[in-house]
Amino acid sequence: MSKPVKIDFVSDVACPWCAIGLAALERAIASIGGDLQVELHFQPFELNPDMGAEGESIADHLGRKYGLSAEQLAQNGEALRQRGEALGVRIDLQKRDRIYNTFDAHRLLHWAGELGAAQQHALKRALLQAYHGNGRNVSDRDTLVDIAAAIGLDAGEARRILETDTYAAQVREREHFYQQHGIRAVPSVIFNDRHLVQGGQPPEVFEQALRQLAGISG
Repeated sequence: MSKPVKIDFVSDVACPWCAIGLAALERAIASIGGDLQVELHFQPFELNPDMGAEGESIADHLGRKYGLSAEQLAQNGEALRQRGEALGVRIDLQKRDRIYNTFDAHRLLHWAGELGAAQQHALKRALLQAYHGNGRNVSDRDTLVDIAAAIGLDAGEARRILETDTYAAQVREREHFYQQHGIRAVPSVIFNDRHLVQGGQPPEVFEQALRQLAGISG
């Protein structure tokens, strides 16, 4: 048997490179196959923790934040769309036109993680698809309950969590932990609490790291 590899995937639902990075990591894990043992955990990071519930136009937000022109934003968006398409990730630039606060989404992800790794992984993928592929408002609580229910999670419990401050302290603690350890950009993929790979890397980068850590020859 290979050595087990713990993976902490630090990311935000609103980050397109996080969707691309996760797809690349999943492809790397699938490429290695049954010899690989992984423990995959999703950790919270908010790109825009002060964003209001109504969100903001992505064009306005990125234009102000990075000083990009409409033409540059369009070019960057098309590059993202193509990278995503190559990995089976749909990024719809027409539907995904606003950026939202994601704190409640992270609270649901924390809950799903307590239920099990498979449930958390399924919810993470569903949230990424809902936002980047379908342009859904992932700060809206009815939308979040619907997404959770669609993958088989308890809709009533999801709503109870969202209507209270359940898991708020835990999410804040995890966010603070990774900030204190120097995480300033996402995706940040941490292997065995020691080895960091950042950005939407291609599958080959993740596969090489996993093989080395698991002791599996290429």
